[in-house]
Amino acid sequence: MWIFRIVGMVLLTILTSFYFFPFEFTFLPSINTKMAMAGIGLVILIIQLARGRKSIIDRDFFQLSLIAGLVSLIGFFAVTWNDTYDYTYATYIVSMWVWLSGAYVVIQAISKLYGYISVELVCNYLIVVCVAQCLIAFTMTQCPPLKNFVDSFLGSTGFMGKMEDRMYGIGASLDVAGSRFSVILVMIISLLLKIVATDKKTYVGLYLVAFFVIAVIGNMMSRTTTVGLIVALAYLFYVSRIYTFRIDSGMIQVLGWFVGILCVVILLVTYGYYTNPGFQENLRFGFEGFFSLVEKGRWEVHSNEILQNMYVFPDNLKTWFIGDGYFDNPYYADPYYTGPKWGGFYKGTDVGYLRFIFYFGLMGLMAFSLFMYKVAKVCMNRFTSYRSLFFVILLLNFAVWFKVSSDIFLVFALFLCISEEDNQMAEQKSLLDKFTS
Repeated sequence: MWIFRIVGMVLLTILTSFYFFPFEFTFLPSINTKMAMAGIGLVILIIQLARGRKSIIDRDFFQLSLIAGLVSLIGFFAVTWNDTYDYTYATYIVSMWVWLSGAYVVIQAISKLYGYISVELVCNYLIVVCVAQCLIAFTMTQCPPLKNFVDSFLGSTGFMGKMEDRMYGIGASLDVAGSRFSVILVMIISLLLKIVATDKKTYVGLYLVAFFVIAVIGNMMSRTTTVGLIVALAYLFYVSRIYTFRIDSGMIQVLGWFVGILCVVILLVTYGYYTNPGFQENLRFGFEGFFSLVEKGRWEVHSNEILQNMYVFPDNLKTWFIGDGYFDNPYYADPYYTGPKWGGFYKGTDVGYLRFIFYFGLMGLMAFSLFMYKVAKVCMNRFTSYRSLFFVILLLNFAVWFKVSSDIFLVFALFLCISEEDNQMAEQKSLLDKFTS
């Protein structure tokens, strides 16, 4: 019955959110949802192997594990050489397996409900999850009872928990949420460009509404979302070939929808800005640079000014080569640390590239970059019709590292759990349904 299918879809959305935005429950403070799902995924994987069925353990898995193992080995060497206790990336191979195991649960659950699995289907669930997170975060600022309810089970603080002065969802906040929102904005543009040539043009409006919800509210939660917004629009501009002024009818329809929904969004945002003080405050935070440009005639963002002061480079060859063995601030974590005190992270920098260099040097940074490249390469080779999507996600990852050290391997992990054959069968099924309907 349709009611059971709707319930199943809602439960799948929650499950996907548990993976994509993990958090700790107040009654289980030491285990987050990702870790719990990884444990379940391991059990499912063992059962699948015992029954001789397909699993994620294949040649690509072993190759990626070898590179992740190299990252971990370099991290372990850096920690040992520098005599520190920061094993953040010295155990990266374990982190990779945990993410893959958690992703396996999501993919298996979606496959069971629909009877098939595809890249498009997974992207759609990720889009729904991010829109839901944005709407929950916004509603919490307007409805205190909802905020109290969420706070009653949402444990911890920071990127997986509660924040005092920032909008947050259920496990979604700060730059971690911003980097994931950025990926989803790129996904939406990719799906839009694909459906232009199909009979699914009725979904154009829904995709664009989702795009603007994440772009606006996502920026209020984390201004890192701006990076994804810029990359997504550049992606649309390039692939659609708007600059050639030779636009086909399908793309004209997409651009028409885009402009129309943009006008509606501007009207709604303007109304909210002048009638809701809370919305006005969050909007000014999320789009501080634009307000500064209009009011002062120059682009000023407080976090960007702070970021400029965070570009602190190593002053010795050893650190450049193998790092200092510190990723987190040792002043608060290492009881034997006697060095200077910094605000925030080690050396007072949150810049992704520099944090990697200070942790395990250029050796570790190159190994980790190779790992991310290989992950994207596997996805590009496996799903050729989505090659540009995974390439842009890889570029987005490297772009975000200029700001923060957020790891978006979890995005690729979902698609690594989908075989090329399964995706092809899903696409063929979609074509067959089109011709028989």
